[in-house]
Amino acid sequence: MNVQVEKLEKNMAKMTVTVPAEEFEKATVEAYNRQKNRISIPGFRKGHAPKAMIEKMYGAAIFYEEAVDIILDRTYPEACRESGLEIASRPEISVDKIEKGQDLVYTATVAVKPEVELGEYKGVEVVKADSEVTDEEVDAEIKREQEKNARVVSIEDPERTVKAEDIVNIDFDGFVDGKEFAGGKGEDYPLTIGSHSFIDNFEDQLIGHKVGEEVDVNVTFPEQYHAEELKGKPALFKVKIKFIKEKQYPALDDDFASEVSEFDTLAEYKESVKKQLKERKDKWAAQENENKVVAAVVANAKIDVPDAMVDTEAEQLAANFRRRIESQGMKFEQYLQFTGMTPESVKDNMKPQAETTIRTRLTLEAIVDKEKIEAPEERVQAEIERAAKQYGMEADAFREAIGDQIDALKRDLNVQEAIDFLVAEAKLVDAPKEEKPEKKKRAPRAKKAEAAASEEKKTEETAASEE
Repeated sequence: MNVQVEKLEKNMAKMTVTVPAEEFEKATVEAYNRQKNRISIPGFRKGHAPKAMIEKMYGAAIFYEEAVDIILDRTYPEACRESGLEIASRPEISVDKIEKGQDLVYTATVAVKPEVELGEYKGVEVVKADSEVTDEEVDAEIKREQEKNARVVSIEDPERTVKAEDIVNIDFDGFVDGKEFAGGKGEDYPLTIGSHSFIDNFEDQLIGHKVGEEVDVNVTFPEQYHAEELKGKPALFKVKIKFIKEKQYPALDDDFASEVSEFDTLAEYKESVKKQLKERKDKWAAQENENKVVAAVVANAKIDVPDAMVDTEAEQLAANFRRRIESQGMKFEQYLQFTGMTPESVKDNMKPQAETTIRTRLTLEAIVDKEKIEAPEERVQAEIERAAKQYGMEADAFREAIGDQIDALKRDLNVQEAIDFLVAEAKLVDAPKEEKPEKKKRAPRAKKAEAAASEEKKTEETAASEE
C-alpha cells in the first residue's frame, strides 16, 4: 500500500491510497464468498456458481462495492497512521481507479487538527457569579414544597368562577375558517389555568366563567406552529367547562415544617432551606465562574476550524441527543413528528454547540502543551477508582481492562488541570452595583409649603395643650 498526502486549504488534507492489485483481487474473492448464496445462475445450485461465471453474466463490477468496503476497513486505519496527520473528521472517500487486475486507488479527504494561536489566557478578568441566597429564593423553595403537599379538591359552589391556578375539565371543538380541523377536538381535558399548555391566551379567556358555561375562545396559532396548515391562523374554540378543581395549600406554620422536614419550627426549617440553597448556589457559582473563565480564554484564541470537523462533532452530538430522547421512552421518529424537525435539521441545530466544543477543547489542549501541564498520578488513580466503583470492579482490574484508553483518560484529566490553572490565575471581580436613582430635589415653593404646614401643625398642637 502506498499513501500520498496533499495539504489543502482551511486545515483540510487529501490522502491518495494505492492498494496493490493482488490485495484488491483477494477482496473481490471475499466479496464473492459473502454474496454467492444470494445469486442465482441457471444450471447451478444457489451458492455453487463459480465467481468467473457470475462475473461473466453480471459483469466484474458486481463485487466491487463490497470489495471496496473490505479494502477500506483494512487499509484506511493504516493509511491514517502512515500519513502522520492528526485527523479530526470522518473521511470523504472517492474511488479514483477500480479495474479488474489493476491497483485500486482511492482518496480520503479529511479535516486535520488546526493550529491554535493562543491569546491572553493568564489573568483574564470576569465578573464572578453571585452565590448569595435571597429571602425570595428561600420563599420560592418553600412554596415548591407547599405545592407538593397541596390537596386538589372539587368546587361545589355553582357560583364559583374559574380563576388562575384552577384545574378545569373541559370539552372543546376548534374551528379555522369556519371548519373543524384535525386535532382540534377534545373531551374531558384537564387544563391548569396558567400552565400555558394551550396556545396564545386560551386559558386566560376561561377565567371568570362558571361550570356548565359554554365559552367562545378566540386565539391565533403561532407562526412557528408545527402544523403547516395552521401557522398564523386565527381559530375559534367552543369550550364547555364541566367542573373546576382548586389546589388547597397547607398553612406555613410549625406543623407544616415538622411534616416536611426534621425540624420542629418553621424558623428552623427556613434556616435549613437557606443553608441547602447556599450549598447549591456555591457549587453552581464555582461552575459558572469556571465556564466564564474558559469562555474568555477561548474567545481570545484564534482557530480556523474546518467545516468537516464541525460536521463530525455535530453528528456525534445529534446521536447522543437521539439516545437521550429514546432513553426517556419516546421513539426518535415521534419526536421528529411532534417538532416538525428532520434528522438533518437536528444535526444543523447542533453545529453551534459543536464548534464551541471543538474550540474549547483545542484551546485547552494548547494550554496543556504550552504550560506542560500533567495531572498528578493521585488524581489519575482517584478517577480510576471512581470509574471502577461505578462498574463494580476493582481499580487494578479496571485499569487493565481499559488498556490503551488510560492515555485518553489522562488527556482528559490534563485538560481539567488546565481549567483549574486558568481559574486560579483569573481575576474574579464583583458585578458593578446598580446605582440608586437620585432623589428628586423639591422645588423651593414645595419646601415653603411644607414649612408652612409644619408651623401650622405646631400652632394647633400648642393651642390644644393650652385648652
